[in-house]
Amino acid sequence: MDGSNGALRFPLTTAPRPGEVQGVTPGVWWLRMPLPFALDHINLWLIEDGPGWTVVDAGYALPQTRAAWERIFAEHLGGRPANRVVVTHYHPDHVGLAGWLCERWQAPLSMTEKEWLFARVMSRGSDDLAQARCAFARRAGLDAAASDVFGGREKSYRRGVPTVPPTFARLADGMDIAIGGRRWHVIIGEGHAPEHACLYCAELGVLIAGDQVLPKISPNISVQAHEPAGNPLQQYLVSLARLRAALPAETLVLPSHNLPFFGLHTRIDELASHHAARCEALLGALSERPKNAVELLPVLFRRPLDAHQTAFALGEALAHLHYLEARGEVCRSQATDGVDYCARSGG
Repeated sequence: MDGSNGALRFPLTTAPRPGEVQGVTPGVWWLRMPLPFALDHINLWLIEDGPGWTVVDAGYALPQTRAAWERIFAEHLGGRPANRVVVTHYHPDHVGLAGWLCERWQAPLSMTEKEWLFARVMSRGSDDLAQARCAFARRAGLDAAASDVFGGREKSYRRGVPTVPPTFARLADGMDIAIGGRRWHVIIGEGHAPEHACLYCAELGVLIAGDQVLPKISPNISVQAHEPAGNPLQQYLVSLARLRAALPAETLVLPSHNLPFFGLHTRIDELASHHAARCEALLGALSERPKNAVELLPVLFRRPLDAHQTAFALGEALAHLHYLEARGEVCRSQATDGVDYCARSGG
């Protein structure tokens, strides 16, 4: 989802360059690192933590990311070490260099259990997982060649996440962690990732949101091959509602992409409306005839998609279809070619 309705406020309009830092609120510093995707950056955070620093998210494992980190270590930490690495979730742009950072500083890793387990499994890979991905893509309507590309996504994950620490300190919903004399409350979100950790400091009025709430794009909400009957959109919408109820509207949100912003409740409402509109668009398309998920991609994504983007788009289309199926608005059946087709219920 591009843009916003203009109700959001962006207190900082210029992002730091790789290797630089920018203060956003007392004791919290903003970093930005490159990504090898169309979404070309990720925001990371440093929190002053007594004699050292807590790092929040690590960046994708690229040589230029390591070089940017080394410059930050040399020029911006004031001689103090990184004494803890917190990772919001297992996606490669967040956990990619966590192993390197933990080893570099002999620092412990903090993550939720599900996210750590996913990172460990994905970074090691397996033939049966690749086969499951291919079968999943074929059932959604991709041809054999495209399904083979989809099946190779774990190789891309391992390039971005070469190592994951073998031990971790568990983050859990509702717990508080002390960083620099302040309490940061852990709020778990689902849908984008299985157990995504957001960090909220009431004293500062700041939420480190990871990918759970982004100001100008909607987080990818996808059905995954390892849970082919999942309903992540339902989980995501429930998580958004919980977040809205728990935090003040004027919270300063520090997202993993785009710029820090005020207007948390407004943005949550926008995201919920965005997904409702996508569901309506799918229902309209299914009024014509039954369609598979691949046939429905142009309904949700008007721009051309490369292989990388197609994998995310397919999972997103399935997430909306499964949500509608759970609500009784769509029914699904499998054709003789093994592909699932969806139709509007009662049509």
